[in-house]
Amino acid sequence: MSTTPPTAAQAHHHAQPHTHTRALSAARTTATAARVLRQLRHDPRTIALMLLVPCLMLVLLRYVFDSSPRTFDNIGASLLGIFPLITMFLVTSIATLRERTSGTLERLLAMPLGKGDLIAGYALAFGAVAIVQSALATGLALWFLGLDVTGSAWLLLLVALLDALLGTALGLFVSAFAASEFQAVQFMPAVIFPQLLLCGLFTARSNMHPVLEAISDVMPMSYAVDGMNEVLRHTDVTATFVRDVLIVAGCALLVLGLGAATLRRRTV
Repeated sequence: MSTTPPTAAQAHHHAQPHTHTRALSAARTTATAARVLRQLRHDPRTIALMLLVPCLMLVLLRYVFDSSPRTFDNIGASLLGIFPLITMFLVTSIATLRERTSGTLERLLAMPLGKGDLIAGYALAFGAVAIVQSALATGLALWFLGLDVTGSAWLLLLVALLDALLGTALGLFVSAFAASEFQAVQFMPAVIFPQLLLCGLFTARSNMHPVLEAISDVMPMSYAVDGMNEVLRHTDVTATFVRDVLIVAGCALLVLGLGAATLRRRTV
């Protein structure tokens, strides 16, 4: 039997933590989600930001247009999707970055936990919060603020939820490129504001300069607003609504995949 000592490369391999990508595990994913939710439970300011700020913004908007309720009807549905997207983006990017800078991510990746488990766990935890957030905002807009929509309230809730999940995915993704919480917030003008200006909220996208219209066609917030407008104007589920929902959901899944790909250890 050979007694050749291991090479330097083999010794280095055995000395390093086992960090290659593992198959996605439901048990590890739910354990990660439960840990994130326990942390959120002890942070009432973050909970208030996620659950109450979109509702407060809708109330403010309603009474800004107090003498023109029809204006609120026209833009309220769109903002019902935009507000959750923005708040989930902010909270998720900062919370994930805090995990990176505190060393928690280092310890987690040294355990039997794959990148996919970590990202899916975060998405599941913040997705649960997004369900509550979207339900609160939708119920408030429809039954207390008098938002008048032609379609089903459930379809409105579906789009609001997908928008919040998209904000979660974008927040997870951009946190990989920030070195501090301040930098994470700085990504908002780069990632969110262009979409906000070009999504069709302020003017129809067909009225924009052709270059800007083409850019808006590849931005997911444009389809979030289009989906809300379909519910606002049509009683039945339209082909355009299905297209919009699939694009928003597909973008969220794509960005989550990119977030898993960019997840890395900060130390060697």
